Formats: sequence, C-alpha cells, structure tokens
Amino acid sequence: MKLQNILTPDCTLCAVSCSSKKRIFDTICSLAAKKTSELSHQDLLDSLMTREQMGSTGIGNGIAIPHGKLSQGNQVIAVVVTTAQPIAFDAIDNKPVDIFVALFVPEDSCQEHLSTLQSIAAFFGNKKSSKQIRKCQSDQQLFQLITQEN
Repeated sequence: MKLQNILTPDCTLCAVSCSSKKRIFDTICSLAAKKTSELSHQDLLDSLMTREQMGSTGIGNGIAIPHGKLSQGNQVIAVVVTTAQPIAFDAIDNKPVDIFVALFVPEDSCQEHLSTLQSIAAFFGNKKSSKQIRKCQSDQQLFQLITQEN
C-alpha cells in the first residue's frame, strides 16, 4: 500500500513547533486519534513507544518513521509532520529529525505493511524529495507534494 492511498489532509502538518520526541509523538497521536473511535490518544502513544523501545525509528538524514501495531481496529492510519526546527530523536546517524512519517497498522496485518514502510523510506530517503518537503510552507502544500510524488 502506498502512503498516498492512506494519508489524508487532516493528518498532515507542516512546520510544527516541537522541542522533544515526546511532544512530536503527542502531536502525531492527537492527529491519529481523530481518525479512529476505537483507540485513544494513549493507545496510539503506547504503540509508538513500544516500537521505539526496540530501537529508534530515526532512519537518518533528518527523517523518522515511527510506527506502531494496533491491537484494536482494522484501519491503517498515516500521519506526516514536519517540524520548524529539527529535534533530537536518537536517529541512526545521531542527527536531529524534522520529517516524521508515522504509520499505525492493525496487529494482524503488519506483514502486509512492510512494503508500505519500505516505500515510505525510499521516497523520504531521496534527497530531492526530502529537500522539497522541507521547503513546504503549508499543510496543504505538504500533503499535495506527498500524494503527487509518492
């Protein structure tokens, strides 16, 4: 599944002011919680934190792909957030992160979404794409860039 098929405009935020990993996760989970009645903000946050404890989802070059398994529900939720300033994230290259692509998937369909994670990593890992994303000035511009390019 491609990101463009699951990302919605209301789950896309550009140039957010966040100063920590906890704050960015809160922002991501607040957006995602609006997409489901079955899961709370805390459920979503717990899923991200559980995955993050296994190792950082910061893939390098200022990009992180936090993701979590959902024990309830059958809906895939994608959230894309960029921050005004990069934040410390324990990424594999030890550089701060300013592009966050979060994915929440039902526990029983995680295998199916490995290809989604791979396509997200490939698109956002492309220096040209990430440069364009960092130039976005609005939520709508960010959403359109991702859904047209991905």
